Amino acid sequence: MILVFGSINIDLVAQVPVIPGPGRTVLAPSYQRHFGGKGANQAVAAARIAAPGQVRMAGRVGRDGFGDSAIENLLANGVDAALVVRADEPTGCAFITVDPAGENAITVASGANMTANAGELPAVLFGAGTVLVLQMEIPFAQALAAARRTHSASGTVIWNLAPVPEEMTREMVTELLAATDFLLANEHEARDAAAAIGLARSDDEAAAMELARAGDLTCIVTAGAQGALAVTADGTCQRAPAPRIVPVDTTGAGDTFAGAFAAMIHEGVPLQTALGVGCEAAAQQCLTPGAQAGMPTRAKISSLA
Repeated sequence: MILVFGSINIDLVAQVPVIPGPGRTVLAPSYQRHFGGKGANQAVAAARIAAPGQVRMAGRVGRDGFGDSAIENLLANGVDAALVVRADEPTGCAFITVDPAGENAITVASGANMTANAGELPAVLFGAGTVLVLQMEIPFAQALAAARRTHSASGTVIWNLAPVPEEMTREMVTELLAATDFLLANEHEARDAAAAIGLARSDDEAAAMELARAGDLTCIVTAGAQGALAVTADGTCQRAPAPRIVPVDTTGAGDTFAGAFAAMIHEGVPLQTALGVGCEAAAQQCLTPGAQAGMPTRAKISSLA
């Protein structure tokens, strides 16, 4: 089973001529509503590639129309949403601007996501066959508790270090590394994590190597058009290229990689294969506006077809 414990949001997306800086206003002709939240995104990405019935989502939404829609969307994508709890806080919402090159800027109003509680997760969920997927859009203490429960049950923890907290302490990173089997980060996130615990971070590979050694884990660094690399605790490095594309919207690309990667780890494929599938899935996702709309099904992944 792939258990995703994380955020569930509604995304409001506007196409803008330029992403505004401080004190600047730009006009967009319209906006679109999409389903998002890093947790929900990763659950949907995993469900589109994993075998049917293998993905469960745990988290919180509000008692509002956005919450209704978010749950319906998870179910429509083959994600078991029985562990999604209603909260008194409103459903999380992300405000996203996208420029003509496909780059984005995102502001997230967390809402119900900040009430997520690992203590509500039934013990039966945790076992040697569990692959737990985490991000950084719910309270860190709750994600850490779920990771530790998974480790104690000999399960596998995939932790996506995104978004990096404004104040990421040495203690946080140390605790996270100790409870993680696969750390996923982009180049900036990996260097920030390495810096937080005083490790070398001269480049992506160096940062990944230091984090892998420090946590006795595998660190995967994604780098957009440059693909991804993975460094294991013994220092072995593997790389996978990204397909050449002209991106329409990069929102959710990292989440697509994470979900696809989790599906492959659950299947027990070689690390190199998991990296390649993650890169291909993420590239395909960038061809369609919105975080989830372009996430590919298994049949569209060339190496799995």
